[in-house]
Amino acid sequence: ISDLLGILRAALVSTLIIVAVWFAVMLQVPAVRKALPPGIAAVSQGVFMADLFGTILLPAGLRMLIRLYHEEFRTTEGRFLKRFLIVGAGNAGEALLREILRMRIVRYDVIGFIDDDPAKQGTSIHGVAVLGTVDELPGICRERNIEEIAIAMPSATHQQLRRVIQLCEGAKVRFRTVPSLTDIASGKLRVSQIRDVDINDLLGRQVVHLDLDSIESFARGKTILVTGAGGSIGSEMCRQICQFAPRKLLLVDQAENPLFYVERDLRKRFADVAVEPILCNITDRNRVEEIFDRHRPAMVIHAAAHKHVPLMELNATEAIKNNVTGTRAVADVSDRYGATHFVMISTDKAVNPTSVMGASKRIAEMYVQDLSRTSRTHFITVRFGNVLGSEGSVVPIFRRQIAEGGPVTVTDPEMKRYFMTIPEASQLVLQAATMGKGGEIFVLDMGEPVKIVDLAKELITLSGFRPGQDIEIVFTGLRPGEKLFEELRIEGEDMQRTRHPKISIWRNIPMDRDRLRGSIDRLVDLARGPHPDREALVDAIKDLVPEYAIPVAAAQVG
Repeated sequence: ISDLLGILRAALVSTLIIVAVWFAVMLQVPAVRKALPPGIAAVSQGVFMADLFGTILLPAGLRMLIRLYHEEFRTTEGRFLKRFLIVGAGNAGEALLREILRMRIVRYDVIGFIDDDPAKQGTSIHGVAVLGTVDELPGICRERNIEEIAIAMPSATHQQLRRVIQLCEGAKVRFRTVPSLTDIASGKLRVSQIRDVDINDLLGRQVVHLDLDSIESFARGKTILVTGAGGSIGSEMCRQICQFAPRKLLLVDQAENPLFYVERDLRKRFADVAVEPILCNITDRNRVEEIFDRHRPAMVIHAAAHKHVPLMELNATEAIKNNVTGTRAVADVSDRYGATHFVMISTDKAVNPTSVMGASKRIAEMYVQDLSRTSRTHFITVRFGNVLGSEGSVVPIFRRQIAEGGPVTVTDPEMKRYFMTIPEASQLVLQAATMGKGGEIFVLDMGEPVKIVDLAKELITLSGFRPGQDIEIVFTGLRPGEKLFEELRIEGEDMQRTRHPKISIWRNIPMDRDRLRGSIDRLVDLARGPHPDREALVDAIKDLVPEYAIPVAAAQVG
């Protein structure tokens, strides 16, 4: 109806203008009237009426035929065109509509746009009207029988996105979103590749701005070795590095299946990059030396670690072996073979640790920092909090619990954690690596801590359920080694800003090398012993990390 009224209005205005000009010329300019042939000068008024009706009927009829074609297409192809609403009438919304209109097999009948910009109200884009503001969304959905909504607001804040999602949920209409600005700008995804809204969208993390030139000069043409390459962070580090054309990328992991899959993924995405998968337990120093002797990597990204806090409380000796002994082996060999950079991935759990895992990572930090004092290799540590979606982390666990119908288990209603996305963490690790001179602990800006119970509620809602009604949330209490709040700074560390707004440097108090290495040797000997004693192991950890607090619940050494 709105399109028909627009055609009618345009036809009336144009016809009135033509008639007015014609009669004005005929009446006011006799010379023109005399010069015209008699048949032309005596044009009947019926001609103008015929022109008016033709101007209305031709475009209106054409649009009607197109609409009928689409209706027939629905029936003959057995497909139903979903009545589609686009939230956001900006560049992304326009691009999405354009992509939909270009599709040969039409899936959506775009009914209109929603936008809060007053200047866009009452306008249309490619013939599709802006129907109202975001607050009017529920009413528009009811009146127009909307079946699906696309949120075309890639630059929206997480508060704006939450508001739209709440209104979509209130209207009981399925909603999806366009890809992120980063994916669109990089060309990885088209705006038409709409997807379900993910918890990453609601985290409120801003787009990371990188000094791409410095990262490219850091990586291009070099042999780079990544330990833990099959893990969530390690595999993403590999994907990020491949974008900067290294000469060769060495994928080191002790788990064959993850290594197999990450190799396949990289070969498919980056056919021009030489990729070599290497099975290796990093605690095997001879195997590590063999790899370095053969490949001579210029840079090492050390992402291999045991990370699960309660599991490491039950298997404390394995945490020491992998996180301390393994790090020491890779760091020593990097120094011996002259790698230019060694970048260790650490965790906020290393700060005032209450877990064996956190304490083991703190000891690894200390060893790497000390080694940098006398090495030509730039030894750098990058410390950050939880990453969303990593294997075994809270988000995949919650998703599985929701898929099973609940309950969703949360340790404590007050528990908070720092979160960032896996790509963001990986990009900032690379950026920090370009800044390091050796001995620094870089700390990434984690934003504000997030309550785990709020994260659970968001995931339940995004899955189409109501927290506490459709899916229950059960509080289970703190597990061994856990604490309510994580920290990012140790007492005595001096913070300095860097040229990147999301990266800071903590410069630690120097340590006595002989004492440090002697204490680490004693700890490793205890962990490797045939009958490790839990109490002796804890004492050895506290000797190295005095701020280490006894875990909440006792556990047996594995």
